[in-house]
Amino acid sequence: MTHQIPGAAPFGAVLFDLDDTLLDGSAAMAAGLSRLLTRCPGLDPARARAAWHEADEEHYPRYLSGELTFDEHRAARMRAWAASTGAAVPPGDELEWFAAYREGYQSGWAAFPDVGPCLAALRRENVKLGLITNGDSVQQRAKVAALGLAGTFAAVVASADIGIAKPDPRIFRHAAGLLGVEPERCVYVGDRADTDARGAAAAGLTGIWLNRGGLPVPDGGVPVIATLAELPRALLAPPVKR
Repeated sequence: MTHQIPGAAPFGAVLFDLDDTLLDGSAAMAAGLSRLLTRCPGLDPARARAAWHEADEEHYPRYLSGELTFDEHRAARMRAWAASTGAAVPPGDELEWFAAYREGYQSGWAAFPDVGPCLAALRRENVKLGLITNGDSVQQRAKVAALGLAGTFAAVVASADIGIAKPDPRIFRHAAGLLGVEPERCVYVGDRADTDARGAAAAGLTGIWLNRGGLPVPDGGVPVIATLAELPRALLAPPVKR
């Protein structure tokens, strides 16, 4: 079935980012840090959170680029976090400490409340659904299962599957190919304006920025929604008569 996003070409598939789009990454990270801080209870939680975010932003791209393995990037993140916060992580124990964080992080995997109704509305219209996520294939698919979404998507592509990460246009085109839908007839929704929405647009898809945080929106550029509740209405609205 073909649908219309107002002002855009007809589309045949909707693809989603995972972390901070479907999965509440902030809540999961908070659960992970809560578990980690049991090892250093005197550490200020706000400082710990800021340092963890900085370490992630510094070292996760190194994993995505292939500079570090998944475990090497985890160790680098933990070492950077310890250096920033003063946490007494013994040299060589970075992965053991990261395992404590991961235990809490995984316990916090949950979908945003707007995910289920959005996907259900699209499925009722027989829209093809897909997912493109940067990250380790095993972990990202475990997240999908934890959210109760296993079997929901006709195609799930993790960057580790093909050695290509967003915003490289090839990962978007690869996923579109798996769905059997031309890129120009695909919509992609993600929480990062550049990596997700503009990356998808550069690949020929219609990129939509899910701006949950209410960040300032520059003039022009990609379409913006504040919640996934807005998506079915936008995509399934009748074409505007001219």
